[in-house]
Amino acid sequence: MTENVDVDEELLSIGAFAARSRLSAKALRLYDRLGLLAPARVDADTGYRYYRAGQVERARLVALLRQLDMPLARIAEVVDAGDGAAQASRLDAYWAEVEARHAAQRTLADYLRGRLSGRSLEMYGKFTVETVDVPEQVVITESRHILADELPAWIGASLGRLEEGARACGGVSGSPFVVYHSEVSVESDGPAEACVPVADEAAARAWAAERGR
Repeated sequence: MTENVDVDEELLSIGAFAARSRLSAKALRLYDRLGLLAPARVDADTGYRYYRAGQVERARLVALLRQLDMPLARIAEVVDAGDGAAQASRLDAYWAEVEARHAAQRTLADYLRGRLSGRSLEMYGKFTVETVDVPEQVVITESRHILADELPAWIGASLGRLEEGARACGGVSGSPFVVYHSEVSVESDGPAEACVPVADEAAARAWAAERGR
């Protein structure tokens, strides 16, 4: 696959383009196969790839997004989103998912640290409860009766599933959170409800209906 080329526009060899874009030639070949960054022209005889100088900005954006460990499929969604505002919105949705995963992993690490060091019971008494008013929002959720030692792993897994579902519901629109409908401890199993805010209420209702929720 190649792009239309203006005959007056500068063409760069794959090596020169790699140097300007800070992407390796191997990465450029991969992105070409995936349709993420197609060369402007491919020599029919040699198969050698040439790129437009104007493609450097897109290539650098791809390189920067990769530094966030963003999957290539999500990078394609960002760079093809249209204007800068739409691209920023896609990036915000991805980063909200990353932060939710990191929060769940921190919770799991703290729990395991306490359990391994014998401080688990001591840690239960160190939480401060605050009441905060938040605006109404549309969420997709997953609930489960669960004990405290299973909770950190379940939070990470359930938020991951919900974040995947959020892609069909207009994307993540706020910070994910967990609701505890009753005490979760070593003896009490809640239930707990993982929640991910989404942008499209109609799509969220359809998503929930498909799952009998």
